[in-house]
Amino acid sequence: MTDAIEELIEQLRGGSVRALSRAISEVENGGSLAPKILAGCFPYSGRALRVGITGSPGAGKSTLVDHLVTQYRSQGRTVGVVAVDPTSPYSGGAILGDRIRMQAHHADSGVFTRSMATRGALGGLASTTADVVSIIEASGKDVILIETVGVGQDEIDVVRLADVCVVAVVPGMGDDIQSMKAGIMEIADVLVINKSDREGSDRLEQELRAMQSLGHSSKEPNLDVHIIRTVAITGDGIAELQSAIGAQEQWLGMEGRLFARRSAQWRERISNMIRQEVLRNIQRPGGGEDEFAKLAEAAAAGTVNPYLALPRMMERLRQAARN
Repeated sequence: MTDAIEELIEQLRGGSVRALSRAISEVENGGSLAPKILAGCFPYSGRALRVGITGSPGAGKSTLVDHLVTQYRSQGRTVGVVAVDPTSPYSGGAILGDRIRMQAHHADSGVFTRSMATRGALGGLASTTADVVSIIEASGKDVILIETVGVGQDEIDVVRLADVCVVAVVPGMGDDIQSMKAGIMEIADVLVINKSDREGSDRLEQELRAMQSLGHSSKEPNLDVHIIRTVAITGDGIAELQSAIGAQEQWLGMEGRLFARRSAQWRERISNMIRQEVLRNIQRPGGGEDEFAKLAEAAAAGTVNPYLALPRMMERLRQAARN
């Protein structure tokens, strides 16, 4: 590791917002220093509670996150927020951005907020969200709140990153609850009925509890999913939500459950890292990008069977790497 990288990591661990932002930007943009920054941050990561906040657009996720930050700060815990937004078709950045988020906390040194663009990634997170979370953890934050983009029932990538998954729903979804049960409903550790002052909240809670009794909404067969009612705009129910997250955190701390969950997450993450590295090797000069392009064209023309050609191509790349 170079002296410059060591200095950058020392600064972000010392509380420098500028150093933290610079490190995140380098990683988000795939800069040449990104691997060294992540390697340097790794020994200091993994110590924060990671809470994923997901749900459909309009469920009030941002307001829930805002109030949760206030709740954690009142307890003296420092907080990092990673908010994943849709990608702007013009700038490639996040459409909302952190300039209009978390305004109540912008002067609080115990809170760091970062908006990320999905940049075409599916599943509710950006491709580098996990890396950004690791960097913020290395800066010493106690809790990381990860707000997903809000894309619907297939938005489940957050379960591969968060220790506790909070799924927000609102009254009036009707049959959408049934369609969601095969997706994000199954990843919930805590279910939040937000905007619970609306008509239909009682019916929604009954539906959720019925689904829970059928085993559709819990990853752990011996753990009941908490169902909390909130009115995020007024702050009602936020203390109960934070308490439910704390109960889940306590449960994870027993019998090696957190270690088992994070081990499973790292298996998936390392698998993705390997795939990305293979693609990077192909795209480097002399790495086989021309052959890759030719294979794509031949497959499109129907002149080459890609299922037979790809193993041969990968073997040639492996031999080139050994040489």
